[in-house]
Formats: sequence, C-alpha cells, structure tokens
Amino acid sequence: MQNKRGISQAFARPAAELVIRPATVFDVFAMSQVLIASIRDLCQADHGGDAGKIADWTANKSPAQIRNWIDGPGRYWLAERGGGAAAVGGLGPDGTVSLLYVSPDAVGQGSGSGMLRHLETELRRAGHSEGRLNATRTALGFYSSNGWQRIDAAQGGCGTACIPMRKSLL
Repeated sequence: MQNKRGISQAFARPAAELVIRPATVFDVFAMSQVLIASIRDLCQADHGGDAGKIADWTANKSPAQIRNWIDGPGRYWLAERGGGAAAVGGLGPDGTVSLLYVSPDAVGQGSGSGMLRHLETELRRAGHSEGRLNATRTALGFYSSNGWQRIDAAQGGCGTACIPMRKSLL
C-alpha cells in the first residue's frame, strides 16, 4: 500500500505556486468572497455560528466597500494559487496589519503564512521596525507561531473581540 501511495505522489502534480500581487478594483468580488467565507467558515471560535455576529462582521466586506478601501490610504494584496483567490492582506496607513484572511479552500497550503511574510516585508520596506495587528481568537495561534506576541487584553475593533499583538521586524 505504501508503495502505491509513493508512486502516485511521484506522479502527482506539484502544488501551484502562491502569487501575491497588489489588489485592484477588478479584484473586489474575489476579495469579498474570501473575506466573507473565511469569517463564516473559519472563525467559529469568534462568532460561535451566530448569524447576527457573522452579518455584523461581514457587513463592510462588500465589493463596493472593498473598492473604497482600495481607493483609500491603505494598501491591499491578493494571493492567488492556481488562478484562484487564496488570501487577502492589507496594511493600514499607520503601518498596522489591517487584515489577513485565507479562503477556506486554501487552508493548510501556506497561503496565510505567505501573505503574512509579504506584509512583514512591506512593513520593513516602509521603514517600520515593529509590526502591530489585532488578532481574532481564531488567528491567535497562527500569529503566535509566526513570532507575534500578545501585548494587551482582548478588545473590540475587528468585527469581534481582538487581541493586540506586535512583532519586531528587525
């Protein structure tokens, strides 16, 4: 049995490369879909399946609102794998990580880690020696495993109770 699996893996297609690029107004529908699906399907620890909480959290994730974000002072990126939207990331004008969401279809494929590394690199390029973000309970372990440290108690501000975090970028 193990030999058959080894043979099938040898002939399996390699995973598609993750491509991260600046988001444009042409990406607003894909970005909206990733944000809403990620919140709905992956953030159970934060909303507990409560339809009202999900609706409140996703209310500003429409394509029209995302277009306003792209036209605004923040910067946003779309990660694609195999032609499909895998993750969305953003930096606020103050240099904080404003968002990082992964498509449920892309979980476990390195899309979130790749986007986080990209955002950290962009912060360094902009001259920031420290990164800051507000993590959801769902994402707390992800950020911690990537070197981010909790700096305060949970507070509001990211659609649910958020945990302020920081990371030295030096």
